[in-house]
Amino acid sequence: MLNTTRDIKLATAITGSYPRPLWFDRSLERRSFKAAMGDSLFREQYQDAVAAIINAQEAAGLDILSDGDSRFDLAVGGKSWFFYPIERLGGIRGHRSTSQGWMGRLGLKPGHILYEVQEAYQPAIVKEKLTRGPLEYAALWQVAQRLSDRPVKFGAICAPALASMLWNEHYADDKALILDLCDIMNAEFRELAAAGCPVIQVEEPRQHGMTRQGDCGEADLEFQTEAFNRQLKGVDAEIWVHTCWGNPNQQRVYPEVPSYERALPYLLELDADVVTFECASSGGRDLPLFAKYKTEKKIGIGVVSHTNTLVEQPEHVAALIRRALEFIPPERLLVTTDCGFGREGLSRRIAYYKCVSLVQGTNIVRRELGLPQARVRAADPKLYFASLEEG
Repeated sequence: MLNTTRDIKLATAITGSYPRPLWFDRSLERRSFKAAMGDSLFREQYQDAVAAIINAQEAAGLDILSDGDSRFDLAVGGKSWFFYPIERLGGIRGHRSTSQGWMGRLGLKPGHILYEVQEAYQPAIVKEKLTRGPLEYAALWQVAQRLSDRPVKFGAICAPALASMLWNEHYADDKALILDLCDIMNAEFRELAAAGCPVIQVEEPRQHGMTRQGDCGEADLEFQTEAFNRQLKGVDAEIWVHTCWGNPNQQRVYPEVPSYERALPYLLELDADVVTFECASSGGRDLPLFAKYKTEKKIGIGVVSHTNTLVEQPEHVAALIRRALEFIPPERLLVTTDCGFGREGLSRRIAYYKCVSLVQGTNIVRRELGLPQARVRAADPKLYFASLEEG
């Protein structure tokens, strides 16, 4: 059995996505993953890209790894996070052409980068009852896990968030649509867990985003919690829930980073072992909330940002971890990134050294607490210069 965060104090990980190697220029283009793996060029590029991403995370010393979300096509603003599953569901035909896409409520106009991003997100039209298609999460995870003895976490969008990119022309209401999506995702997650995946990350419940909307009531938040948990019934794996404040093209959705406070009680009711929170962007402003809202869940804090190219210094990372430890004990604290690194915003070099700094900063605090430290191969000059000589 692969170790999970049950076995590691101050476990480290990245959220999921990682910049594509420049030579990885093939895409799935709506094909099923297993069918695409019969394409020699795609197969070689995909497997090599995942191997490079796994190797980089191991060299940085991360405890829990990711396949970099390499299944996603290189599309505007991270569009594939939504559209990988949408393109593989039954009951969907065509899209609704609109310039008032997923960000329309912010009143964006031409000249704003997110206006351009939202134009790429044309909602898909639900014409019939939604059915499960070839998502193939288990096969995707297996390609990555065979490359490492460390646990590889598999992350995927949750059903309620996925529903926000669909235009309903079949169901009586959006709640019925969401519940069908939850059952589809539950079947996929259960199959993934049965294949042996040790950590499944279900991404971006809608509660914290909805609290930014003036018409969001308590019943709306309660339904979101009920629906999210419906996806997780019978899923035998360590469950992580990722929450952040958005990552379209490595941009902030909100000029000022919002607070999780109103949503936090609902997020802590999710049937998960770990809930992650964006903290680097706000300097850990919401960390005192964990003294107010008690929980036995593990809490993951983001200590490096996906929205800038500055590699945070290890001492900066350590300071944020120390701040978190004022409210969360070390056995329940995880160290991660605010969000994924994306596929088109950051370079691989910057993403890599953010991972290195994340682990080095965690090692500072581990040393202070008398905990075992992770080996960071990137920080070993003998190994570094040996690699240059071999090259």
